[in-house]
Order: sequence, then C-alpha cells, then structure tokens
Amino acid sequence: METTGTNQPTLTPGEAAQFALTLHDATATRAGHGPRAVLVHEPGASLRERRESFREVYGAIVARIGEPTLYGGSAHGPNVRWRDARRIVLLSGDCHRARLSVHDTEGMEADELRTFAWGGAWAADEPHDFDLLPYIWQLDRSGPGERPTEHTGGRTASSLEHFASALELMLGAWIEQLPVQVGGDWAGFSLTSDADRGRRIQLSYALADGLHVSVDDRDGEDTPERDRLMRSRGWHSRDRGWWQAEFPDPDRPEAAEAARLAIAELRARGTLEPKDLRARDVSCKDRGELLLPGLGIRH
Repeated sequence: METTGTNQPTLTPGEAAQFALTLHDATATRAGHGPRAVLVHEPGASLRERRESFREVYGAIVARIGEPTLYGGSAHGPNVRWRDARRIVLLSGDCHRARLSVHDTEGMEADELRTFAWGGAWAADEPHDFDLLPYIWQLDRSGPGERPTEHTGGRTASSLEHFASALELMLGAWIEQLPVQVGGDWAGFSLTSDADRGRRIQLSYALADGLHVSVDDRDGEDTPERDRLMRSRGWHSRDRGWWQAEFPDPDRPEAAEAARLAIAELRARGTLEPKDLRARDVSCKDRGELLLPGLGIRH
C-alpha cells in the first residue's frame, strides 16, 4: 500500500469518494478533515500519464457527490471545488500527488484574493510567480453549490518573457486537466495586440484535436518568400490565409513550442509589452464562464 509523506495510506478511488462525501456533508470544517492523499504519481510522470491516473479518482468522486461548482487547475495540477458559502471541498494536485481537503470558504478565498492582488513580479527582471498561484484557470458552468460573489482580476505579466511562461503553463495545465474535468470539450481564446490591430492569434485545445495555434496572415503575400519566412518561424501549414501549427498528442514540449510560436509572432509584428495584449473569445465550448487569472494579460 502506498503511503504519503505523513505515513498516511493513499486512499483507493472508492475510499476517496467516501471521504469526499464525508467532507461534503460535514456540518463544520474541522482539523482532521484533510488533506488526504487520494493519488500518488510515479516519479517523472508526463502530463498525459498524470491525467489518466487522475481520471479514475476524479470519476469516482463525481459519481458519489456530483459535479463540482468550479472546475479548474493550477500550473502543477487540478484545483476542483465543491463550494457553498460555508465550506469548500477541494480536490487539488501537483506533479507528485492529488489530495482532498475541506476549507472555510470566506477565509480561503480571502487569502487567495490577497495572493492574486499582492504577489507577482513588480519588474521584468524579477522572477514571476504564475507557477505559485492557487489556480490559473477556472470554469463556472453553474453547477451544484454556490458561485463566488467576487472573482480575482488575475495576475499581470511584467514582460513578454513572463507572458510566454504564463502561456506555456496554461497550455500545459489544459493538456493535463481539461480532458478529465470536461471530457472532449474544447477550450480556447484569441490573442489581439494594440500594436497590430485587427489581427488574431488563436490557441485551442481539445482531447480529440490536440493543441492548435494559428495566426491570421490573410494580408500577407502568397509567395515562396513569405512561405519560407513563416515556416522558418515554426509554422506548419497555410490554410485560407491562416498559418497554423497542430500538435495532435501534446505534452510539455508541445505546450512550450505553441507558446513560443505565439510569442515570436507577436514580437515580429510589433508587440513590446503584455499591456498591449488582450485575450478575447475565452471559452470552453461556449458553455459557462471560463476565467484565466494566470494568463498574465487582460481578458
């Protein structure tokens, strides 16, 4: 039997579901109600491997207590919440394990709002902290429970390098977390820049389609020279004026390459700072409200 660093045995999916029910139906949030490990990942497990090992545990918990109030995740693992005004049952994870815990709603959310409001890099030469945020994406589909009355404004990137890191973390999180929580539904957004008005760079991910990034180049010349230029930047193909790159079965390297492509294109077309950027058409299959507080730009 596997154990955690506290020598507690890791719960089986069935035991995890029962423990989730105990937390969900408890009349008070007390010490001793978590966190408990419900899954331990193999050392060095890939995003895909962590995703598939988490699927069985998540499915058992949802079968017992229902869909969550808020889907979501951090840069390191899922962050799923069954929430009401009194308590939050939290299923969270990182590259090592996944845990179940229960928290006082007001206290937990106040702490998180302070983290978003006061953390981060104040200058481009300081390290960013997108990887330390409690969650970098969150999806509200009006599920059971009560939605928060206040949402964070998110963390703002201090440089394009910081935004590149935030974007890579977001895409990696989606690859690992979205298929388990929302099945085959796609998620995506468009990037626009004040430095290049009217143009869009589109990024999307779905389990069946993989990771996709494209740029509107309909005003570019359809010449061999232009073709060589765009391919030299890393684009794969051109379709009706849009250059695109597709990664059918992505992992961390593909998330990094998609982010690099988007940033390189923004730079080539004049974007200098994250304040020039905005994420538009942010959606998960046009159902619910998808928030990206860890993306580093306005949306």
